[in-house]
Order: sequence, then structure tokens, then C-alpha cells
Amino acid sequence: MKNFLFAVLVSSTFVFNSCSNAQTTNTNLSATEFSDKINALPSAAIVDVRTPDEFSKGHLQNAKNMDWNGSDFQKQILKIDKSKPVFVYCLSGGRSSSAASQMRADGFKEVYELNGGLMKWRAASLPETTTTTTSSAGMSRQQFDEMLNSDKSVLIDFYADWCAPCKKMKPYLDEISKDMADKIMVVRINADDNPQLCKYLNVDGLPVLQLYKNKKITWANTGFISKEDVVKQLR
Repeated sequence: MKNFLFAVLVSSTFVFNSCSNAQTTNTNLSATEFSDKINALPSAAIVDVRTPDEFSKGHLQNAKNMDWNGSDFQKQILKIDKSKPVFVYCLSGGRSSSAASQMRADGFKEVYELNGGLMKWRAASLPETTTTTTSSAGMSRQQFDEMLNSDKSVLIDFYADWCAPCKKMKPYLDEISKDMADKIMVVRINADDNPQLCKYLNVDGLPVLQLYKNKKITWANTGFISKEDVVKQLR
């Protein structure tokens, strides 16, 4: 009986310690932690799971583009050694989280995610490169400031084509643009096409709404929000 109880105690201790060790392994890293980890593991694969168009406008050095929403993602990741560390990122973290979960389910042993994606990376002023010789930074700060020169209140919607909450909000923002055109100007800005402007305005998540009156920001919201709650801010 004593031997049985001892065996159960040892087994329980082993399971507890194993679970504890797993929980202490941080694989969802901040921008600076992600950068430091890449420097510490220079031979590890870096996977950018955005679209090829997004990738061409700016990405991490040595990253390989494997579109999470593409038809051959599963085939592409099979080219990577599952036993070695892998870094995964997207623009804001949603797609890379799904990709990382799939990779772990497929047997990858060590997958690191960039928490907040490239938007947090850019906010931390970390380096990136492009696949083309020319790259547009989008709307300038001066152009943005000039756009705010209006007698109306200006509602800015920072979005991305792949962002599900952004797509859900677009129809009612179009309605607001028409129904409240006498006092509200709605401007939609694609975050993928305007990385420098997003950095300047501290936009590091999506979707983001910003309301300006007399060129001063009076309200902001990050994440999905209902039409009713937006209209309350506009009245």
C-alpha cells in the first residue's frame, strides 16, 4: 500500500511540474522580446502570414511569406523543420495566433508569436525591410492635419481589408457618412497602406476610430463597437 501511494505521489508531482514548466514558457512575445529572441536564435525561421501584397510593403528581415489565408499554407509550412524554433507574425496578431495554433497542432515544438503584430513592432521603432525598391508610406502627417481643417467633426476609421471587425463596422459607418453628412465627415484609412501615419497617431491595433473636433481628438475607440455606441459620441 505504501509503495502504491508513493508511486501515485511521484506521478502526481511529475505531472504538476510538467504543467508548471509548460505554463512558464512564454511564446507570445512583445515587440522588443520578439526582436531579442530573433537575435538570440539567428538561424530560426521567421514566417510572415500576411498576404503577398502586405508583405511587399514591409516585413521583418529574412522573413518568409506564407499567407495564412492562402490555399497552400499547410503545404508551405511543411518546408520548415518542426523540431526547431519558428517565429510567426502578421499585422496585428490575429492571423499569426491562428497560424501558430495550427502549427503547434501539426507538431511544431517551439513557436513564438509577435504580440500585437507589426503594428506593435513599428510602434517600437524596430527595423523592417521591403521586397520592392520603392515603397509608399501613405498619407503624410501634413496631409492628415490638413484633412482635419473642416467645419464638421471628422471621424477617422483605421481599418484593414482582412480585419473581420473592420468589415462588420463598414456598413454602418457608410450609413453614418450619409445620414449625418451635414455635421460628420467619415474618413477611412487603410492601416496597411499607411504604416507611418499609424505610428505617428499611436494606432497599434485594429479597428480604431478617432473623432476630431476643431482639429483636436475628442474620442477614440480600439476594437469592435456598435453603431449605437458610435452615434452616442457623435451627437
